[in-house]
Amino acid sequence: MATLSVKPSPRFRLPDWQTNSYLLSTNAERQRDASHQIRQEARVLRNETNNQTIWDEHDNRTRLAERIDTVSRWKEMLDKCLTDLDAEIDALAQMKESAEQNLQAKNLPLDVAIECLTLRESRRDIDVVKDPVEEELHKEVEVIEATKKALQQKISQAFEKLFLLQEARQRLNSDHRGKMETLDIDRGCLSLNLTSPNISLKINPTRVPNGSTSLQQWDDLSRFNKDHGEAEMKKAIELREAIALTIAETNNELEAQRVATEFAFRKRLREMEKLYSELKWQEKNTLEEIAELHEDIRHLEEDLRRKLQNLKLCHTRLEARTYRPNVELCRDQAQYGLTDEVHQLEATIAALKQKLAQAQSTVLHGRHSHGQGAGAVPAGQGGLRRGGHGSQVRPSGWAGLLHPLTSAAMSVHARTPSPRPRSRTLSFGPLQLPKLEVTAPGFLFSQTSQVSSLPAMAGIS
Repeated sequence: MATLSVKPSPRFRLPDWQTNSYLLSTNAERQRDASHQIRQEARVLRNETNNQTIWDEHDNRTRLAERIDTVSRWKEMLDKCLTDLDAEIDALAQMKESAEQNLQAKNLPLDVAIECLTLRESRRDIDVVKDPVEEELHKEVEVIEATKKALQQKISQAFEKLFLLQEARQRLNSDHRGKMETLDIDRGCLSLNLTSPNISLKINPTRVPNGSTSLQQWDDLSRFNKDHGEAEMKKAIELREAIALTIAETNNELEAQRVATEFAFRKRLREMEKLYSELKWQEKNTLEEIAELHEDIRHLEEDLRRKLQNLKLCHTRLEARTYRPNVELCRDQAQYGLTDEVHQLEATIAALKQKLAQAQSTVLHGRHSHGQGAGAVPAGQGGLRRGGHGSQVRPSGWAGLLHPLTSAAMSVHARTPSPRPRSRTLSFGPLQLPKLEVTAPGFLFSQTSQVSSLPAMAGIS
């Protein structure tokens, strides 16, 4: 009988084999069912997500288009507001220039009226009477000074309003530039599609950048800038009308007063029967006083130069002490002392300048008085009768000296202004004020000069 060479494997029973086959079949069927379920769910998910993606992209494209339309409408409104604002700035600048010309034109009538009053001060004794001519001359001076004050006030208001308009324009211009950049960005986003070559994944694209605002805040800011610009333009138009009215009223008042003064002169000249003479005494005393005042002016100027040197020293010390390192930069007694010294020197310089201006003004009036006496003595009896009271120094009228409003100044706002760059600044020259300079006993005067402030704190040379 043959024997097995290896150990026989264990034998399973037939029910075990059948059970194992059933389990394999059942597992395969269950896996197929699960796979079928997953495939169906995946197809549903694909369809749903594809539809959702398509509609989301369509909705966002629509939102971008609507947003572009909204920003475009705001941009057009800002364009119009900027154009109107530019036109109003031009109109107000021209009106301000017209007011400045009229203010400048008031200097000659004022000088003439003061000259007439100065000439009449050469009368002596019983002839020094308060006649209608003097009253009218004083009224004329008051009228001219009042008109100059009114014009200067309007010029100052126009100056301030121009800066307010410029500020409003800068806000509008900044908002306008922002909307132009936004339109470029949003239009670029709208033009992108799935086949665009420059699309890619970004790091955290859903973040909220710093400085983000809500839609309501965006709309409120744009509306505020527009309303603010329109409000400033409305105020500027009212100011231009007020300036035009002030110019017309001041010219009319000055002309009416001139007519009244000329009538008083003619009436007084017909009543004059005596001559004024013996002006040498007043001339001599005037010259002496002017010479002494000239010497005092020289001393004042020397003191002023010395004080400026002291101020330079204090400024230099203070500036040098600002470079002390770390905690050494303390407010010590030396710092307080130098600061007090600067304040004291500035007050002293201001007082010296004020006194110097008063002395120079006194020199001018003394020169006028001297000129009156020197010219009246050789003029003779007939010259004194005709010009001793200043009638000959007055022109026939102020019509040619005044600057009435031109139609261009009133109609600038109605014109369509030429395109201008969005970046714009206003430039105003240095303020021109009278300054008197006595150069020699001959008394040669310089009428105007630029007014400058004290030397710069760190740039005194």
